[in-house]
Amino acid sequence: MSRTDHVDRSRSLLECTDCLDPADAFALIGNDTRLAILEALWAAEEQPVSFSELRRTVGVRDSAQFNYHLQQLTGHFVRKVDGTPDGGAGGYEFRHAGEKVVRSILAGSFTESPTLEPFEVTGACVSCGGPLRASYRDEQFTIACLDCGQRHGEYPFPPGGLNDRTPEEIAEAFDHRVRHLHCLAADGVCPECNGRMGSTIVEDGECCLGVGVRVDHECRQCGHALCSTVGLRLLDHSEVVGFHRERGVHLDERPYWTLPWCVSDRYTRVLERDPYRLEVRIPVGADRLSVAMDGELNVLETSVETDR
Repeated sequence: MSRTDHVDRSRSLLECTDCLDPADAFALIGNDTRLAILEALWAAEEQPVSFSELRRTVGVRDSAQFNYHLQQLTGHFVRKVDGTPDGGAGGYEFRHAGEKVVRSILAGSFTESPTLEPFEVTGACVSCGGPLRASYRDEQFTIACLDCGQRHGEYPFPPGGLNDRTPEEIAEAFDHRVRHLHCLAADGVCPECNGRMGSTIVEDGECCLGVGVRVDHECRQCGHALCSTVGLRLLDHSEVVGFHRERGVHLDERPYWTLPWCVSDRYTRVLERDPYRLEVRIPVGADRLSVAMDGELNVLETSVETDR
């Protein structure tokens, strides 16, 4: 089955009977009262929330006017829940889309344009040993070498992630976010919409990290894309984690950019093409873990070598 056939088949299985055009969706929430309703639902201690309680929280005196705005949201961003025979209260609660809107607002994606002074981070450049500096611009967080300019990471980071954190805590949050994004993508799950994510091996030297062998992840549903090294896929793999732990290294305590096999393709070899077979060799002291992977980044086998 071709990719086009697969996508068409998926669409036939998921026919949308009440879908919104993106422009209409933005128009629906582009109103202060409707945004206030979503924020009131978010702040509520329990859901569903009754009509009267929502109206009181939002502060709209005219019941008919409030009902109009609430009904515009109902079905797409919120759902109406009927009371239960055993006395359970009815009211309104979030649908996933509504919760996503409020989360985006809280993250600052729609409302903030913060600035952050560049600061140095833990670790040294894997290419020249120079110091590493973090910078933030246009919601992109970048870690690069001050001496040679080699990038060790450049990924989206919502501005809300800068709030109430020291530079060290921001760097730590970025590390966790990158790990999460790439583990999801490599597992075939889009971190934005949960759609099907495809992975493609590319060997053209143009990449977010400037490596010759990279992985392009792209969602077949929303088009969200991520670029990574092959090694980033292995950060949470049990064999890789165990290999390091046995040698006194805890990967969850090491920022990914301090691990050369995560930010450089020097440790990655293309063994075969059509189909792809890759090898990542991970050194720790006198030992090396060799990890064989296919073109979908599935681990095929591992082996340990030693120079002792």
